[in-house]
Amino acid sequence: MKDLLQYFLFFIFAIAVIKVFVYTFFFKDLLKSAVERDPAATGILTMVFTYSGIRAVAYYRVAHRLHEWHFRFLARFLSQWARWLTGIEIHPGAKIGQGLFIDHGMGVVIGETSIIGDNVTLFQGVTLGGTGKEKGKRHPTIGNNVVVGAGAKVLGNIQIGENVSVGANAVVLQDVPANSTVVGVPGRVAKREGRRVAGANIDYCHLPDPLAQAMDRVQKELQKIEDEMKEFEDRDDK
Repeated sequence: MKDLLQYFLFFIFAIAVIKVFVYTFFFKDLLKSAVERDPAATGILTMVFTYSGIRAVAYYRVAHRLHEWHFRFLARFLSQWARWLTGIEIHPGAKIGQGLFIDHGMGVVIGETSIIGDNVTLFQGVTLGGTGKEKGKRHPTIGNNVVVGAGAKVLGNIQIGENVSVGANAVVLQDVPANSTVVGVPGRVAKREGRRVAGANIDYCHLPDPLAQAMDRVQKELQKIEDEMKEFEDRDDK
């Protein structure tokens, strides 16, 4: 029994060493991006064994190569396996540059025809998706050095320029120029080249309540109808 335990521990140790070796030499840019963008990244073992975003992108790269070699079933199977392990779904047909960092990562979805540039950061709950059942290029193109905040949705065949920041929970449906900040539902450019865009409201604490606005409109319509009926009755009395 003691020998069996020793063999098991040796096997685990060997797997750990091989895994660290593979990530260090083949996925160095992923480790580097985590160190640069996450203050909690304190060591290679922590990143290799606990960072779901790093593992998801590593699995994607293998699946993407299989996809390019036309082993489509194996590619999709591997991507779904990675989804089960990490909570991150990256279609093997997507095209992703160097240094992608997915922080926390749970719930991130990257569609088949998405194109992502270098040094992009995605937070949890981000969706790079389509808007319907259209064919061909139907997912967004993300430029270099873009940050997409938690819960944001970037949908359709749109272009997100370089150095763009997408606010948390924004829903982006149109092209965004480079060096901009986009917020809101639907997404609007709030800053461009470091300057605030006139008319854009990024005060999340004072966003209007759509239900209250609708009830207010209904109340005004009812009051208008009552006033017209009263005016009609007064005319009849005369």
